[in-house]
Formats: sequence, C-alpha cells, structure tokens
Amino acid sequence: MNKSVRMLRSLVTATVFGVIAVATVPAGAADVAPKPVYKAPAIEPFNPWMIRLRALGVVTRNSGVVDQVAGSGLSTTDTVVPELDITYFFTKNIAAELILGVTKHHVTGTGAAATNGLDVGKAWLLPPTLTLQYHFTELGAFKPYVGAGVNYTVFFSQTAGNVANAAGVIVTRSHLHNTWSPALQIGFDYMIDRHWGFNVDVKKLWLRPSWDGDSNVGPLTGKVNLDPWLIGAGVTYKF
Repeated sequence: MNKSVRMLRSLVTATVFGVIAVATVPAGAADVAPKPVYKAPAIEPFNPWMIRLRALGVVTRNSGVVDQVAGSGLSTTDTVVPELDITYFFTKNIAAELILGVTKHHVTGTGAAATNGLDVGKAWLLPPTLTLQYHFTELGAFKPYVGAGVNYTVFFSQTAGNVANAAGVIVTRSHLHNTWSPALQIGFDYMIDRHWGFNVDVKKLWLRPSWDGDSNVGPLTGKVNLDPWLIGAGVTYKF
C-alpha cells in the first residue's frame, strides 16, 4: 500500500512540474521561425553595344564660290538616305558613335551670269562621322545625349554637268576634294523595353570642300560650303 502511494505521489509531482514547465515557455518559442534568407537583387549583365537604323535628311547650306567669277555662288541639293550607326559604351554614360551612309548631291551655279544656272556636276559622298557622347541615364525610358567629334568626307563617282547655261558656259570636269570637318550632336533614345527604342538625332557639320574643274572657258576652282545639318529618326537596338 505504501509503495502504491509513493508511486502515485511521484506521478502527480512529475505531472505538476511538467505543466509548470510548459506554462513558462514563451509563446511561439516551441515553433521558432527560420531566419529570412537575403537574396541579392539580380544584376543585368552590361552589354556595351548599340545599333541604330535611321532615315537621315541631309540639309545643306547652299553656299559656295567659283574663284574666277566675281559674284558667283553655288547651290547643293538636299537628300534623304538610310543610315546605320554603331555605338560602343565605355561606361553607362560615356559612349562613342560611328555613323555610316552615303549620299548623292547635285551642285549648280548661282549669282553672276557666267555661273547662274550652270550645271557643275554630281557627286556621291561617304561621310563617316565619329563622336564621343555623354548619355543622361537618370530619366527613365527617356535617354538624351550630347556629342562632339570629327567627320571625314570622301567624294566619289563624280561627274561634270556637260550642259551649257544661258551664258554658254559648260563644265566638262568636276572634282570635289576629300576633307575633314568638326561635328556636334544632340539626340535622344526613348526605350520601349530593355532592347528596343526610338531615336531622334541631329548633327551639324562644318564641311567646306575645295573644288576644281575644267570648262569650255578654262580651268575653274572654288569652294563648296556644304555645312549640312544631319537630321535623323529611326529605331534603336541595345544588345
């Protein structure tokens, strides 16, 4: 009997201490939530290449002179051509752009009677232009930029007018000389998504090639002040 009482007392004592122990455990301590795992945000790889395809309007100054004719002038036609540019980003803000395209222009005389209406000739131009740019990247999808650089224009497939004007002057040979010019630039890209966007770009060149030719009245020399505005719009693709 005593043995049974002692066992009962031990059972009651263990039960009481167990209840007390459970009651003193802080709420939620039995189910400790795991510490959150921090994941660094994904960083998109930086690709430095961008290309653009634009329709380019070449708007010339319509100025020039034939040295042998006082009061003479020269006029050059405007044109619209496709143009490709390739841009390489050294950083997210600093880039270099090279534009490629060819244009065709027709030069005619103005001013004095000897040159007025004179068909001087036609020429194709290859005007690669390299600019160093700064891109503003804090404006969301709208990404304006400015640039400055240099142009070197190559004239090829040149032909003389070989047509008499009212004064009876005929140009039988026409040659524009390759030349350098400074270039300034302003434009923007508006990005539709990570890769595709819309571009508007304006450049100013101070392009003034010297010119020489032959005519039925003797050798001729002069300068054609093209000084074109290059106004382009098209699509952007960022790799």
